[in-house]
Formats: sequence, C-alpha cells, structure tokens
Amino acid sequence: MLVVIQMAKNNKGEIKIEDISKPVSQMIKLSLKDLMTLPPPYDKPGMEPEFTEPKPEWREKYITELDGYIAIDIPWKPKTKEEEKKLIETFLNGLKNLLSREGNWTFLQPLLLSLDYCAKCQTCSEACPIYISSGRKEIYRPTYRSEVLRRIYKRYLTPSGKILGEFISGNIELNANTIIRLAELSYRCTLCRRCTQTCPIGIDNGLITHEIRKLFSSEMGIAPKPLHELGSIQQLKIGSSTGMSPEAFKDIIKFIEDELIPEKYGKKIKIPIDEKNADILLIHNAGEFLSWPENPAAFAILFEEAGISWTLSSDLVGYDAVNYGVWYDDIQLARVAVKHAEVARKLNVKKIVVGECGHAHKALTVIADRVLHDELNIPRESCLPILWDIVKKEKINLDPNKNNFPVTLHDPCNIVRLMGIVEPQRNILRKLCPQFREMEPHGVYNYCCGGGSGFAIMQSMNFPEWRSKIASRMKFKQILSAFQENISSDIPKYVCAPCSNCKGTLRDMLNHYKATERCHIYYGGLADLIVNAMVDLKKPFIEFH
Repeated sequence: MLVVIQMAKNNKGEIKIEDISKPVSQMIKLSLKDLMTLPPPYDKPGMEPEFTEPKPEWREKYITELDGYIAIDIPWKPKTKEEEKKLIETFLNGLKNLLSREGNWTFLQPLLLSLDYCAKCQTCSEACPIYISSGRKEIYRPTYRSEVLRRIYKRYLTPSGKILGEFISGNIELNANTIIRLAELSYRCTLCRRCTQTCPIGIDNGLITHEIRKLFSSEMGIAPKPLHELGSIQQLKIGSSTGMSPEAFKDIIKFIEDELIPEKYGKKIKIPIDEKNADILLIHNAGEFLSWPENPAAFAILFEEAGISWTLSSDLVGYDAVNYGVWYDDIQLARVAVKHAEVARKLNVKKIVVGECGHAHKALTVIADRVLHDELNIPRESCLPILWDIVKKEKINLDPNKNNFPVTLHDPCNIVRLMGIVEPQRNILRKLCPQFREMEPHGVYNYCCGGGSGFAIMQSMNFPEWRSKIASRMKFKQILSAFQENISSDIPKYVCAPCSNCKGTLRDMLNHYKATERCHIYYGGLADLIVNAMVDLKKPFIEFH
C-alpha cells in the first residue's frame, strides 16, 4: 500500500501554530540528516539505524498525523462528521472543566498564569533536549503545544475571543486534526521542566503539557495503555503496574533471599516483610524486582549491615512505588498515593522511604502533599541521604578500589531538578569511585534520560524508536562525551542511574545504538555500587557482561 505523505508547511518551509489543524496526512517527517550530531564514534555514517515508516494498518487505526509515531496506543480517531462534532464538544467541555476551580484542585493557578503571561521569547527552546535533538523541529518547541492550547482557550472559551475571534486569540481552527495532534503532541515532552527552569518569568510549559494529558485522560478517557489501563488501573487492581501479585512478590523475595544474595554476598539475609513498628517502610519500583533484582538485594544487604530497622510490604500496592498518575491524571495519582500511606499506617512505621525511582520520589514526597492529610500525612523521604549516611559514617567497611573503573552519574529529573536532592549521590561516588566524572551539564541542569513522563514503559508499535532517536539522544550524547577518553577501549564504563525508569531507558538506548557492544558502556543503580565496594565481598557484585 503506497502512502503519500503531505507535510504542513508554508511557502518558506516553516510550520506555524495554525498548521496543526490542516488536513495533511502528517505534519513532519523525521530524517537522520536533520538530527543533532553525536560524538565519536557515532559521528560516522551507518552507526545508527534509519527511521522506519509506520505500518499502513497503524495509519488506519491510530494517530500518525503528527510525526508518524504513536504514543497513544488506543484507536480513537473519529471516522464521521458526527464523531468529530462529539469529539470537539467533549474536548471543549473538558477544557472548561480543567480551567475551573472545581475541576482542577491541584494546578489551576500555575496553569492559568502560564497560559496568560508567556512572552513568546522562545528562551525555553534552547533548553529542550527534544527540540534540539530533533534538529529544531518546530512542533517540538516547548511553546508550540502551549500556544495551541492557549489559542483554543482564548478563542472558544473567553467572551472576547467568541466575539472578536483570531484578533484576540491568534489564528486557530478547532477540528479533529487539532485535537488528535494535540493529544499526541502532549506525549512528545518528558515533563523534565528544563524549559521552566530557563524561563525568565517562570512560565511552566511542562505543566501545560501535563494538564493537556490530564484533560484527555480524566475528561475524555484517552491515555496510553501502559500508563492507564496497564499502569494505574492494574496497580490498584492487582497490586503492581507490572502485573505482579502479592504472591508473586513474595516468591521473588524468596528467590532474592535464597539464591541471589547468597550467591552475590556469600551468606543469607532474612528480608523483613510486613513487620509492624519498623522505622522504615521501604518501597521500590516493582520493576526492580523483575528486571534488576540486584538493586533491592543491595538495599537489603546495606540495611542489614548498617543495622537499620526496616520492612517491605506485601499489601496491595505497598510493594510498588510506581505512581503513573503523576504524569497524566491527578485522580489516579491520588488513589495510589493514598494506598501507599494506608499501607504505612497499617504497619505503624515511622516513615516511608522511596527506593531508586525518580517519579515515585516526586509523586509520594511532593505532589502527594495535596492529598495526604491528618493521619495519612506520614513522613516520606528519599533513600539517597540514607545511603550517604551509611557511607559517610563508615557503618560498613568499603574499598573504593573495587570500583576502579570509569563511572558517570545520571541525574533523574524528578529527584534532582524537581526536588533538589543533588549532593548525597555525588558524595557517595566521589568517595567510592576513583574514576568518577560528571556529565556536562549536570546536577539541576542535567538532561532527562528520554524516558521521563512515562516514555520508559511505552513500548507500543514504533514509539520506542522515537524515544531512542529523539527523546534519549541528548542523554546518549552526554554519556559518550563523559567517557570520550576511554570510548574505544575494552574498559567497562558504568552509568550510575538511581532510578528504575531511567535504567529501563538507558537499557533500550544502549541496545538501539549497540553501545555496550561497541563502547563497553553499562548501567546500573547506586546501591549496587556501594555493595560492590564492600571489603567482605568475595567476588564483584556488579558483573559486566
């Protein structure tokens, strides 16, 4: 089947805001020659796969009208004029509710301020890794989707806009193309907030993107399956977004106790589950248990050796720190956050500690403040200061020479830029890794891994290709640059990523570019590095293979 791609460009080849409503089959087409150049050895032709075309059946069923890629993996494209009319009505009613105090109890004020006061200076654009990596494609500019929503709001929902039209709002036509492309466009941003950090007046284009997602999810029932149906809903129903039941969780803990820890550590440790009155309820991203069980094993070893009073929970939701609602739907966020607090209250722990998971940090320790009150307002902390305390106070005998290989640190956006936890993880690496080197930029200015806002778990159809080539490209450039002096050697190089979703993204990125095979670049957690440095360990905890 031959598909002719019509692009939305004016005579100068430029994309305009109003082009989002045009009846073309695809707004832009991505090409390798347009993308940001990568450092050696990836500056040579043939070092990365070409872009692929979406399958004809995907074009028929899903939204490919933006850039050919599919983030929202449910069929919702209107097929008749009646369906288009209903879609527009539902969208406008949802937007009206989103902009009301009753309908937006979390972020109404910052949303309205960001819609009303953007100076359109485009300072934020140069801070956006997706915009830069794509070769500065206009639709990926942080202000593009914001301006689309702003024009719709002003033209269709304000008295002056209804009377004076585009004189007030700017040119925009609200039709099916506008709505379906805006929905997809809200999933071309990782919500990393670098744009907000850079804005001279604090306009939050990341928040506007989040609120667009929320509009489509809570008002229209439209969200990617991995986030909603297989994420939040499955977590509340089964216990984990991974589909892991409490029984399966206990089986994995038994495997870690009976096999993994004895093999790695040389002796058995009893991992506490459902122990009441412990100081700490530790909650990991459940993906760790399935993909990187060494990480929860490392925490168990460290807490055991340091004499920390702690427990895990096997209660529904209590063993999975994931809270995907933080990315797309406040109602789902609140439901999961309340469950986490209820589990902690049931166990009568002194505080909840979040393991190495970036979005769970922000969801439970920051955003959940809006919903956890009175007896549910249990103290909630990051694991990183606790790990630094173990290392700093020398509660365990550690030998830095065991980590004498090149190490760099990835700063998860939700932990570092959005929470300000910058130094504990660095202090650990400075003390335990003789060849530690920073990425540039780093700390609060670091770039997203490319898997933020849910992208790490969105594996449907061709979206992983877009994520690796565009969303993760800047992070891959940072990693290559950090290891440039050793890039061609057989020496293993370690990217420390204290976040489960970041690790998943790094795994897929390194596979896409064959960087482990070509450059011997590996990745892993922070707790793993600490255990690897333990003097009493008979063999390395971290294995490079």
